Amino acid sequence: MNTTILRKSVLGIAGLAFAGGLAAGPLNHHTTSGTVDARPVAAAQADTTVDAGKLIPHGVQGTQSRIDLDAEQTANAKAIIAATKKTGLDERAAVISIGTALQESKLQNLGHLGDRNDHDSLGLFQQRPSSGWGSPEQITDPQYATTAFLKGLKQVDGWQDMPLTDAAQTVQVSAYPDAYAQWEQQAADLVTQHWNNS
Repeated sequence: MNTTILRKSVLGIAGLAFAGGLAAGPLNHHTTSGTVDARPVAAAQADTTVDAGKLIPHGVQGTQSRIDLDAEQTANAKAIIAATKKTGLDERAAVISIGTALQESKLQNLGHLGDRNDHDSLGLFQQRPSSGWGSPEQITDPQYATTAFLKGLKQVDGWQDMPLTDAAQTVQVSAYPDAYAQWEQQAADLVTQHWNNS
């Protein structure tokens, strides 16, 4: 067999495998002695792990809930992470934001729900136009909604050191102030999984 064709075939398959791995999320790379790590530098840098101690500094509170996410919900979690990074805040802010959105909407960008709607609450964070969060179009834009939530979070003294449920409640003023706590572990897991590729 022609060695040029063989080499191109092997490189093509390797390229597809590499691209597929990046699309599927962070990779766990384990090299054995004698194996050469041929990843591009950018991919090697994206493999950095997130410090779990910063994600949940006080440990989770109470029983934790978890839901399976579809592609839209995962995309919304990634949008929250990207907006958090754009504002210059850290992984802990992303955990608080995702945990809040898990409680408020299960990471679904909700429009008006008719009779089931809580007043005029909309979007990932169930923010209300009548409460000054923005227009319906703004509130249902994940980046805008996250930035608005984070603006409120930054005004909370000591939010970095608060349990998630306290920080979220201070911003959201929910009728169920302790409900946010149950999502902290899943939020931290999502940040760990997607922080370096969002």
